[in-house]
Amino acid sequence: MGKYRIAWLPGDGIGIEVMDATRLVLDRLGLDAEYIHGDIGWEFWCKEADALPARTVDLLKNVDAALFGAITSKPVKDSEAELVPELRGKGLVYRSPIVRMRQMFDLYTCLRPCKAYPGNPLNHKEGIDLVVFRENTEDLYAGVEFNPVPDELAATLRKLSKPFAAFDGLASDQYAVSCKINTKKGSERIVRAAYEFAAKHGRKKVTIVHKANVVRATDGLFLEEAKKVAKQFPGIETDDANIDAIGMWLLKNPFNYDVLVAPNLYGDIISDLCAQMVGGLGFGCSGNIGLKLGVFEPTHGSAPKHAGKQKANPIATILAAKMMLDWLGETAMGARVEAATAAVIAEGKVRTYDMGGSSTTMEMGRAIADKL
Repeated sequence: MGKYRIAWLPGDGIGIEVMDATRLVLDRLGLDAEYIHGDIGWEFWCKEADALPARTVDLLKNVDAALFGAITSKPVKDSEAELVPELRGKGLVYRSPIVRMRQMFDLYTCLRPCKAYPGNPLNHKEGIDLVVFRENTEDLYAGVEFNPVPDELAATLRKLSKPFAAFDGLASDQYAVSCKINTKKGSERIVRAAYEFAAKHGRKKVTIVHKANVVRATDGLFLEEAKKVAKQFPGIETDDANIDAIGMWLLKNPFNYDVLVAPNLYGDIISDLCAQMVGGLGFGCSGNIGLKLGVFEPTHGSAPKHAGKQKANPIATILAAKMMLDWLGETAMGARVEAATAAVIAEGKVRTYDMGGSSTTMEMGRAIADKL
């Protein structure tokens, strides 16, 4: 047995390939770890009606960290159609395994660093170095949704909200409701995580992202709790911005920003924007972090059209492994992985198709491993 137990969750599509390339890097690094395969992905939905089987949940309860590739997901009708015949027609509904992991294990911090590595032809501007903290367990991703809307809920909404009268008389299957749920606890702890990160890593500024001028109850609560935390870090500059405006300002001048913190949906949006400014999803790494477990992943999907072609860029997954090493306290190893990745990008000899080259997924993995 190794010093660390790592849940190895390749998933499907390009997830398998980018994880194989990342394993080359970790093996060359010599991390003292036992990598334990976990079943996760579309295959298990089709065969078992569960893309995150109970055996994989049990595995996650007994590891130090997890590295996750990517999985396919499809709309409700398509997902039911692909179940084995004996499981169809039973009302089984596909749920995202990564969302379930976040909620099951209270992985409330989604940490997404977005750095423009020198020599990357896809950089929006050289020198971008942003970090996004996205709340990971509540907000519009809480999963409290209704379609059709139950009669008792419709009656309560009509009673409590005058604007809802506009929907009076509509049949329950003519509209849908998704609940945006923000709590004081959830808001406080994600903002605190952002400020503690800024203090630890010498970051100068935290920007609170919201839409409290319109979404007054939930975003108002988030902003209020964020400002309370900000007062406890007087050495760090604080500002706040509306989600729509920050999309424009980040593109216009990304150097005005440093650490950004946001509720779940807004954090999802701005982290993808920031990832695109430093090369796209082939460079977007992410950590889903709680008090006892960290699950690290590339932010791209399973890209079925590219699966099996060795085209995908594994750098996002390799950088996610770097984040995992940091989480485990192996910061020197993490720094080596990042330095090797940066060196390969700067050299420009090995580039995957998204970078304008023709190198394969494994060739990129080997190049970074060789730099170690």
